[in-house]
Amino acid sequence: MTAHPVSLARHRAYWRWSAGVQLNRLPAAMAPLAFTVLTTELTGSYRLGGVMMTVFVLAELAGAVPAGRLLDRIGPARGLMLLLTCAALALGGLATAAAAGAPAGALLVLVAVPGLIAGGLSGGFRTLLAGTVDDGLLTRAIAVDAMIIDAVLILGPVLVALLTVADPLVPLAVMALAYLLSAALVPRGLAPPRPDTGSGGRPGVPLRAASCWLACQFAIGHLLATIEVAPLPLVQRLGADAAAAPLVIVAVSGASILGGAFYAWRGARLRATPRWQATVLLCGFVAGGMVVGLDLGWPGLLLGVVLIGVCTAPLLTVASVQLQRLLPERRRAEGFSLSFAVQSTGFGLGSLSVGVLPLELAPALGVFSALAGCVLLWTSAPLSPVDTGE
Repeated sequence: MTAHPVSLARHRAYWRWSAGVQLNRLPAAMAPLAFTVLTTELTGSYRLGGVMMTVFVLAELAGAVPAGRLLDRIGPARGLMLLLTCAALALGGLATAAAAGAPAGALLVLVAVPGLIAGGLSGGFRTLLAGTVDDGLLTRAIAVDAMIIDAVLILGPVLVALLTVADPLVPLAVMALAYLLSAALVPRGLAPPRPDTGSGGRPGVPLRAASCWLACQFAIGHLLATIEVAPLPLVQRLGADAAAAPLVIVAVSGASILGGAFYAWRGARLRATPRWQATVLLCGFVAGGMVVGLDLGWPGLLLGVVLIGVCTAPLLTVASVQLQRLLPERRRAEGFSLSFAVQSTGFGLGSLSVGVLPLELAPALGVFSALAGCVLLWTSAPLSPVDTGE
């Protein structure tokens, strides 16, 4: 029986988890503008800030799976408190070095440290969600979380803009504080994973079975980056000035929140199997990306970004739920860290495609990723009882 929505609204453990995970996400949302503002103040140019952000993201990708394995070995709750505290200290060290006038090379080395640590944090929090809510609330819990992500992504740059008025170093201090507060909110007292059975050692992450859901997450990152990185050229193609660019972000974020709200309300009751749901949502990505790529004026642009946005949170929810069902309990942090790294790689490729491809071709590459996800959904993994609706 599907739990009533009020069950999640009154679920204190879930909202504690949610507060912790949003505080964990806030530094990453603040980082691009925080690094840019800081280096502009120090060097007179924003370029070092862009390089710092690139190093931070690459370090996150490199550290995701090792950090996830560490969390699986020592326990996700204890490991998260340790890693979040270390990330806060690393950001504090970065701020201290910047205040002391450290050279650019030193800042690049120092910014890699919190990146390496932060790579596994999202996977660790996602692992804890499995023990925080029961299976009947899982779909709704992930859908609600997917809605809140958009609010955090908007809040991050706004917060940096407000804090910079005091001093360019203040955003870094607040990022460190967010990690410390997140550590304080890590759920405790959850049941530990069941011990492994059999003599074959710890079961590995089932990459073949999970490849289709990882492909869905890659497509999400890829096509979203194409939209979120290119609002200015998209509106300039229509003859509008830079002031109209935020409208694209508002449209895709608002549509994602609405899509997540609908899926939180009705997703657990849909009769279509997860595989069919993901296929339909990926087709929405394909349609939206194709419309954005074509120059169809404002109606076409808004229709395309809304199609992409409204499919984002539901697809993220479906993929996340199915990954949890595939991952062995003692490899969940590693598996979820891998999934976040895959999604971030898609985002990086989408950002790169905007920079090197003609504007009409960049969305086409994202469309190809969505089509590849559809193919993998029906060719990579054997049917499970969940897929067949049994």
